[in-house]
Amino acid sequence: MSKLPDQEPPRRALLKRTAALSVLAMTGIAGFTAPSVAFAAAMTKEQRDKMTPDDIIASFKQGNMRFREGKMQQHDYVAQKQASAQGQFPAAVILSCIDSRAPAEILLDTGIGETFNARVAGNIQNDDILGSMEFACAAAGAKVVLVMGHTACGAVRGAIENVELGNLTGLLNKIKPAIDKTEFKGERSGSNYEFVDAVAKTNVEMTIADIRKNSPVLKKAGRGRKNQDCRQHVPSGRWQS
Repeated sequence: MSKLPDQEPPRRALLKRTAALSVLAMTGIAGFTAPSVAFAAAMTKEQRDKMTPDDIIASFKQGNMRFREGKMQQHDYVAQKQASAQGQFPAAVILSCIDSRAPAEILLDTGIGETFNARVAGNIQNDDILGSMEFACAAAGAKVVLVMGHTACGAVRGAIENVELGNLTGLLNKIKPAIDKTEFKGERSGSNYEFVDAVAKTNVEMTIADIRKNSPVLKKAGRGRKNQDCRQHVPSGRWQS
């Protein structure tokens, strides 16, 4: 029986891969140009520490523009995985909805090791989410808490229509205060998507407020950090403040 060749040590393989990519970036070999080269490096502590919260948010907006224009970076996920194996230094923690059309890492064109990501229907906060955010910011050094909602949110629509279904009922009840707080002239129903989107915006704003109110740890760790809300326009993927 033939013996399978030994695999290269991860560090050696990563260095060779990174060196090759650097050559391609400088020379344009095989038709590659800098924007199309696969990004092998994971975010380092030095890079993260130099960034301000506004820098991080600006980079997300730039990534979202690349996504919408079809010019996303060619991430070398294997190399990024190897590069971050001994430590991670994400710049932000993102809370978003579980909607299959709302994957934050793709919509913002980020790679492995750049963001912590929590997902729950309706992008609501609870004790487990807050604990995760406290780890991300107070223990791991993330500088931005981003809550990302989206248009045409099924969880928001379910809350408006008083849907009851097992454990989902309790989750939707946490969205209902946003319904009452939303000022809207027009039909206040789940079939009116303008109203659904208005409630979704209020829900994101209230989630940010709840995070500030319910986490003394995040409040204490707040110096040099920033809370940001946004919504994703589902048809286009566009970042909406």
